[in-house]
Parts: sequence; C-alpha cells; structure tokens
Amino acid sequence: MLILSEQDCIKLINQGQCFHASVADGAFTLKIDEYSPLVCAALASGQTLRDELSAISTLSQDERTALSSQYCDELLSSFPITLIANDSSLEYDLSQVKAHAIKVVDSSNQALWTKTWSSKQRAISLQKHDSFYLVLKALLAKLEQKFKHAMVFSLQSAPSEQQQNTFAIDISQLDQARFKNISQHFLRQLNLINLPNIEVNSAVGLIKHSHNYLTTHIYAHFDNTVALPLCVQKVFMNEANSELYHLVLDELKVGLKQAVSETAAFFMRRFSHSRKTRREDILSSAIAKEVIELDKKLYALCKNVGTLNFINPVNLASERKKFFAQKTAYTPQFKYKQLNINPHQFREQLYKLPVEEILDADIQQFYRRFIDHLATKIELLTSIGSDEFIYNSLKYYGEPDNNDIANAEFLLRAPAIANQEGPLEHDADAAVDYFQQRAKEWGLVCKVEKSAKLVAKAMVNNEKHILYINKDTLFSDQELNAFAHHELGIHMVTTLNAKKQPLKVMSLGLIGDTHTQEGLAILSEYSSGSLTLRRLQTLAMRVIAVKLMLTQRDFSQTFNTLQQRFILTDNDAFTLTTRVYRGGGFTKDYLYLKGFRDMLNLSDEQDLSVLLVGKTGISDITLLNEMVERGFLPKPESLFPLKIVQSNPPSIMDYLVSAIY
Repeated sequence: MLILSEQDCIKLINQGQCFHASVADGAFTLKIDEYSPLVCAALASGQTLRDELSAISTLSQDERTALSSQYCDELLSSFPITLIANDSSLEYDLSQVKAHAIKVVDSSNQALWTKTWSSKQRAISLQKHDSFYLVLKALLAKLEQKFKHAMVFSLQSAPSEQQQNTFAIDISQLDQARFKNISQHFLRQLNLINLPNIEVNSAVGLIKHSHNYLTTHIYAHFDNTVALPLCVQKVFMNEANSELYHLVLDELKVGLKQAVSETAAFFMRRFSHSRKTRREDILSSAIAKEVIELDKKLYALCKNVGTLNFINPVNLASERKKFFAQKTAYTPQFKYKQLNINPHQFREQLYKLPVEEILDADIQQFYRRFIDHLATKIELLTSIGSDEFIYNSLKYYGEPDNNDIANAEFLLRAPAIANQEGPLEHDADAAVDYFQQRAKEWGLVCKVEKSAKLVAKAMVNNEKHILYINKDTLFSDQELNAFAHHELGIHMVTTLNAKKQPLKVMSLGLIGDTHTQEGLAILSEYSSGSLTLRRLQTLAMRVIAVKLMLTQRDFSQTFNTLQQRFILTDNDAFTLTTRVYRGGGFTKDYLYLKGFRDMLNLSDEQDLSVLLVGKTGISDITLLNEMVERGFLPKPESLFPLKIVQSNPPSIMDYLVSAIY
C-alpha cells in the first residue's frame, strides 16, 4: 500500500492510475483496482484517534468502537473502488459539514472531551476532513469524464434500537424525478439478500440521526452522479458485547456485492450510453494478486491428492481369481496404494492458507468452502480399507435417495429395445486406434493407452493426459462413439481446459465435481445419439448396488443379489460389486444417474458450457459464469451441443429419459 498526500493522490487519479493508498497521514484509504463508475464509501468505520485526543476523550476505546460503523469497510471489500475513513468519527464527522464536524457533546448532551481542543488540534482534524472531500471530488470528476455518469454508494451501520429494518436507504436528498426508479431497484435487490436465521426487510426514507453531508457535497458539484446512502442494522454482531457473527457477515458481504453491483449496472443502463452494462462490468476484470498467490499455494499442496489414485485395489486380478476359485464364498481382501501425504500436516497447512486476504466476497467464500471440502476428502482417503471409510464416503458423496432408487427401478424394468446396438466386436487395440483418431479430429493433445489396472472400461488420467482403456474389454460401435463423447469430449476436455486456467483450483475437482462431470459425460452420450438403454440400466444397477452395499454389507451377498436379479455374467457382477465395496464401501456410483438427470434438466434452463472450464461442480456455476464474464477465466467451448433436441416423433429413449425425475 502506498502512503500519499492528498495532492499526490489527486495527481494519480488525474493520470488514471490504479493504486491502493493510505492518504493524508492515514486519515482514509483509497483503493482503485480498476476505474469503474461506482465508488463505495464508509465514512464512520474508522477506529483511529490521535494520542493527544485519546488522552482527553471521556469515552473508552470500547465505547468509541460501539459508536462506529464497525465492519462496514469489510462489507465493501469486493468493489474495485473503495474510499474508507480510518479516523474515528469522534475526531471529525465526515457526514457533517466542516463547521459541525467536530462534536463537543453526544446525543444525550454528555461531554465528549475533558478539555477544549486547541486551535491547532481543530485545524489538523478539519484539514483531514477537507482532504477526504477534495479527493472524492477529484475521483468523481475523473469518473464522470470517463463514464459520463457515476454512482456513490455509502454505508453505515446502526443498532437495532435506532433502526427497525435490516436495510434503510436514505432518499432524503435524492432527485425523485430522475432517480426514484434507481432507489426502487436497489430496494428490490436488497430484499433478495439471504442471511442465516434473519428475516431481511428493507425500507426507503430518511435515515435517523444522519445529516449526510457526503450526499450534499456530491449533488453540489456533480449533476450526473447519484448518491445512495445505506444504513444496515448491526445484525452481524452481538450489540451487547460486540461479538461478531462471522457467517452473517460473510453472507452480508456476498449479498451487498450482488445488490450494489446490480443496481449500479441498472443505473448505467438507464442513464449512460452503456445500454448493455452488466453487473460484472462494475466489478474488476483482473484477478487480484492475493487470489493468484493463494491459488498457487493450494494447488502445490493438493495437486497429487486424487481419490481414484488410492481407491482402486492394487491386487484386483488376484482377488478376482480367489473369489471365483472359492465359488463366491470368499470375501475379497483388497489392498490399496499407500497414501503418500501426512494427513494431519496436510489439514494444518490447508487451514493456514490466507483466505481472509481475498477481498472479493464470493471468491473468498469459494476458497473457504473448497478447503473444507478438501479436509473432508482427506478424511476419506486416510480411512481407505477401514470401517470408517463408509461413513466418510457418505459424508463426501452422500447416498441415493428415494427418487434415485425409483428412477433406477423404472429404468431396470424397461423392456429391451430391439436392434439398439451391435455386437461387442472391438477389442482394446481397436478401441485405442479409434479413440486416437477421434482425439486427433477434435484437436485434443493427449495419449490413449491400454491398462490392466482398470475396473471400468475406460478412464482419463488427469495428471498424465492419458485415456486408459481396459485391456480385457470389448466395445460395440455405439459404445465407441459414446465413450469418445464421454471420456474425450467431457473428461479429457475439462482436463485440458483446467490446465490452461490462471486459477489452478480448476484442476483439483471442485465441490460436487463427480455429480456434475459424470452427469455432463452421460448427457454428451445422449446428445450424440449413442446412449442406449443398456447403458442407462448399467447406471441404474450402480444405484441399486450402492443401496445393497449400504444395507447388506456383505460382498458375496451383494454379488449374488445383483447376478441373480439382473442376469449378469460373473465378471460383470464382480466388477459392479467391486465398484461399491472398494475402500470399505464406496457410494460414489449413484451420482452418475443422478448427475445425468440434473444436467439434463439444467440444460433446458441455461448454457452448461461454463462447466467445461475444469473439474467443476454445479454449485459454483453462478460464480464460474461471473469469473468468465469478468475475464478471470477464458470461456470454454464445447466440442458438441450440451442441449438435447428430441427427435420428432420422440424415440423410445426420449420417452424413457423424459420420465426420469
């Protein structure tokens, strides 16, 4: 952070430079990450009081803190331009004209000082009051010059005894003829904010105990700038002891970011030449360096922590032989690759990452949630092969609900569709040749190789950019096309896209990535016309297998149930059972069908291509879209449409898929 005089600060503004500075001997802080038509100001959040004034104050530090608009500076941290007062409003009140800025008594007529200020003391404080408004004037002049119009959003907080509403917009000085629709739009946006265990309500009117000189000053000098003063009730803290409610503060930051940026974009669309201004245009278009630095540390810590690297048995072939040699009475004793990280140290390092340094509210929450997600993943990995694994799997992946079971049962009862797919006539060598050709056609730089270690027919290795093909499997023509779209068109594409991203977290598997990525992969099979009933029934059997594993807890019993009910070969029944019993009880497999259903439904509502930026999850789609729109992430392109156009008349498969709910 720079340390600047008022004059130097104004000089940098006039030059159009971006900077972060403490100005006028630390009286206030100005952050300009990018020039935007929005300025966010906090006039009363400061706590600083000069030593000579602190010595004669009748109020304790706690009393002075209670009178301030504490945390308002943090609530505005997401915005590219912020003007934050650091000095206590007890020293000089920026919401008052200069002549009344220094208070002698409080609202109950109690003296605030034990002795009268000297002329020098008054001059120092009032000079800082002048500096604040001179810098603001220069800043708004620059913004009006650049954008024609500008908006100033100022924030203060009030105790519940002074303000009944969660939010109150002061429109006492607003030009109603010109800007009433702006305040009404802002009111609607505020009412959309959700806070934990708090019923949010908003109002417009006159903010009690506020004579907002900031607004007066702006309207005295600028005709094309609108000021929206907002007062938030102190719902984010215990007013009795100043204890902070962190979850409420975090959600409030996110909500205000949305409401203020959306209102500023609405204002610019109505009153400027920028008729297509979006909320993303109001926010900064460059990733902050603290985000890049944290992301690098997170990636370095987690890049080798992949579930499938450790969950697939290393003695699968030998245990398969033992199982069939003893006529299925044997319970396989699977062994697993050793975990090559210290889980305790890993979790400690995770929670030491400086997430609090990220200023953008949504991005900060994103990394916090992801770190918690990784901590849960480590619990899962450290318990592989133990009785605790199944409980950690349930915590990490969940389990099929009644809808999932009903969808699976529905598909499994569907009669076979005649002539839907050809014979299994392509071996692993032919499959490798086919996938290599498709990868070349799609411009994917990757390898295709055979493997003896796979449970599945095919799998992408994200680290090595290799599509592995099970050396013992056979494919039909339709399966080859389906797997090309599934493994190459989705899994390999997201792997390669993730490597190109400036944020490496996109390679690590975001929250819900299995549900989302596998859902997209099955959707791609359907969109390519290659999804068969047998394939859907395989996914449905996985759902049933997970349910059987959870209820029976016996490998041989589940094997026999699956084989007898679904008339499976020994190898198919063993593979299906192994998938759900590996590790000690792996519930992941129900997510394929669930993910397909959810992605299919979502594809009717919005474009899903943003989910291809990396190993993403649907819970982050709003933020991912924002990151793409702000230029943080390059917009991904799908190799094929991720939206279904049903045949006319609809096919049997269309009817079956439409019945999944």
